[in-house]
Amino acid sequence: MVSSTAALLLGAVLLVAELQLVPSRPAAPGAEPGQPELARRAATLQGEGREGAAPNGSAQQLPQTIIIGVRKGGTRALLEMLSLHPDVAAAENEVHFFDWEEHYSQGLGWYLGQMPFSSPHQLTVEKTPAYFTSPKVPERVHSMNPGIRLLLILRDPSERVLSDYTQVFYNHVQKHKPYPSIEEFLVRDGRLNVGYKALNRSLYHVHLQNWLRYFPLRRIHIVDGDRLIRDPFPEIQQVERFLELSPQINASNFYFNKTKGFYCLRDGGRDRCLHESKGRAHPQVDPRLLNKLHEYFHEPNKKFFELVGRTFDWH
Repeated sequence: MVSSTAALLLGAVLLVAELQLVPSRPAAPGAEPGQPELARRAATLQGEGREGAAPNGSAQQLPQTIIIGVRKGGTRALLEMLSLHPDVAAAENEVHFFDWEEHYSQGLGWYLGQMPFSSPHQLTVEKTPAYFTSPKVPERVHSMNPGIRLLLILRDPSERVLSDYTQVFYNHVQKHKPYPSIEEFLVRDGRLNVGYKALNRSLYHVHLQNWLRYFPLRRIHIVDGDRLIRDPFPEIQQVERFLELSPQINASNFYFNKTKGFYCLRDGGRDRCLHESKGRAHPQVDPRLLNKLHEYFHEPNKKFFELVGRTFDWH
């Protein structure tokens, strides 16, 4: 009986000793228990990126902030203004990682490779305005980083429709290709053509509801694109606070260019304006058709205001 008890005790001691000898697998840097697998992979890539940093300490980082939209809402202006901040490193081009399958299928390593080199204290930002209206993007972004901060810049939805058309129109003009008038897109059988894609992109409440399935509203800062055009400094101050950046951008960084008709930037004594493709004049539209546009967006705008708990100076 005694020998049997002693044997059991010895077996227990040996089992504990064996368990202690088995090395535990280290968690990926920044990974938390229960994190989605893509988020774990993202954390691992961040650590690997820092290990392979350049001699000056810079490295590529996955973005901690994404400007998710909206198309023709002022995303380029917002990115350029935000780039005035010394603690911001911005990707130059629209990456289209989360909405283009040929990019997304290449994985986070490819996405990381599209980012600028930045210092450890800098915030990496990318902007792809098509993200906002793509149904599959919110879940994919959340899988990469549930705590990411998102910037959404919006304009009067009717004006955004006209800007949308204007961009496509000039793209065809540059290629010497004909393009229908805006009336041909907006009107079908005497009624507003609700199937026009540009109209759908301006139904902000529909697309935001998809994002709110994955992110709380506190993670999404909405920039008033119309105010950014008229008076950019206060809007950028709000963005700085949302991103928890030190207040570095000043009113002196902006000056109104009378020739172009919008604000340009002054950065360290160097003046720069947005590309000539920005701020183009919209086509002349029959006032009755404009009224139809405003009426169409009246109810969707009300739903959007209720969703975000604030109003905008839209028609």
